[in-house]
Amino acid sequence: MALSLYDISIPSYLQGLGAVAGFLEKGRAHCTEQGEDSEALVATAIHDDMLPLRFQLGSVRQHSLGTIEGIRSGRFAPWPMSAMPDSFAGLQEMIAEAAAALEAVDRAEIDALEGGRLVFEVQGRELPFSAENFVLSFSLPNFYFHAATAYDILRMKGVPLGKRDFMGRMRMG
Repeated sequence: MALSLYDISIPSYLQGLGAVAGFLEKGRAHCTEQGEDSEALVATAIHDDMLPLRFQLGSVRQHSLGTIEGIRSGRFAPWPMSAMPDSFAGLQEMIAEAAAALEAVDRAEIDALEGGRLVFEVQGRELPFSAENFVLSFSLPNFYFHAATAYDILRMKGVPLGKRDFMGRMRMG
């Protein structure tokens, strides 16, 4: 079975975004039950030299919907922190909007972009990729890294999460 550009990207992004939405909701509920302010989580980081939950979730969005936007345009650049929501509800909404936008993506449109070129712009450099290589070697690893880091921040703050929460809804059949 051959895998298309759509197959290697959209279903994995949707599974991960669903998981992120689920564990964010558990985080919100945990804060409510414990009488804690969920807004404090937005600026929480695992370590002083790491970026906070806000950045991790913005990166999840950027390495899912942002990747598809980059494949369409041929260019991808990191999202500035100023573009990321600064409230817990805003972060939840951003993840939901990314998932909804990816749900609406047409398979034929994405598959027609197979073999297309994408330039990754970072720190004044331009790195050339094929669409497939960008997804497989850069986007998906970053997507999972930032999703796992967001999960770990919530876990560190006592949110009762397990492996199934991170995995999301598996594709059966």
